[in-house]
Amino acid sequence: MADNARHSELRYGNRPTMKDVAARAGVGLKTVSRVVNGEAGVTPDTERRVQEAIEALGFRRNDSARVLRKGRTASIGLVLEDLADPFYGPLSRAVEEVAREHGALLINGSSAEDAEREQELVLAFCARRVDGLIVIPAGSDHRYLEPEIKAGVATVFVDRPAGGIEADVVLSDSFGGARAGVAHLIAHGHRRIGFIGDQPRIHTATERLRGYHAAMAEAGLPVEDAWVSLGSTSPERVRDAAASMLERPSGVTALFAGNNRVTVTAVRVLAGRAHPVALVGFDDIELADLLGITVISQDAATLGRTAAELLFRRLDGAGEKPARVVLPTALIQRGSGELPPPADA
Repeated sequence: MADNARHSELRYGNRPTMKDVAARAGVGLKTVSRVVNGEAGVTPDTERRVQEAIEALGFRRNDSARVLRKGRTASIGLVLEDLADPFYGPLSRAVEEVAREHGALLINGSSAEDAEREQELVLAFCARRVDGLIVIPAGSDHRYLEPEIKAGVATVFVDRPAGGIEADVVLSDSFGGARAGVAHLIAHGHRRIGFIGDQPRIHTATERLRGYHAAMAEAGLPVEDAWVSLGSTSPERVRDAAASMLERPSGVTALFAGNNRVTVTAVRVLAGRAHPVALVGFDDIELADLLGITVISQDAATLGRTAAELLFRRLDGAGEKPARVVLPTALIQRGSGELPPPADA
């Protein structure tokens, strides 16, 4: 019965205030403020009464009001492409760790690769007065952010540069990584190499395609139109693209997968074939070491940490021109990229 009575008194959303604490402890608001903020000038007995009232009421200090008076909200926003993509897990965690080191709260959300949703999310964060933003862009026009940046919202882009504005950006070397991966296949005897990538409007997809073409050109190898496919990374589209490249006359003997989602589908497609086909994927994938998948690895955690550290340098007053930081990738050989072409290829 007592529990039911207590439950009936609950009013969700009505949190206890400093005024409630002061009334329960029999002290003034200023005294409660001093105790809450760790200030001097309160006797031990009075501090004990205030702390007992705080504990009894479940009071929590309103940090939002406190930091707003200082002009900072101690929060930053992170806009990801897809929260379900394993690539963004370590990136988000690294950003969160840096934010925590600076006493800031991280708020994140997903654009789902939709430019309008990206803009809505970014502006929603700005409306909540975040101090800074880290954005993995879905769109190609970020002029909508100019008023926010001018108003003091520090902004760093990750994985892809901003469109239409000058802003800090932290990238992986997509061009160099793809060129190295395709050159690796060429070094193992392949001359007909297929490229399956993401949608052509995405910066990383076009940079990796550019790396593919550079490696083929440097080796003096032609590229047939049928060997290149950009588009959705859905399993159906990737399966169709791979089948078309592999089953045509003089089909490809190796595949370069433009990102982790393409690689996963490519592994499934190649597992069902009678003859082995070489594969190199951009981005590591779960169990790649056990499956023997050669990859071009980019360090998502370092991307996130580098971007977050740059953001907080801006918040601390660093005023140099926008930075472009390009992080190296690494070729990890595990077997699939070292397979030779068939003897009759």
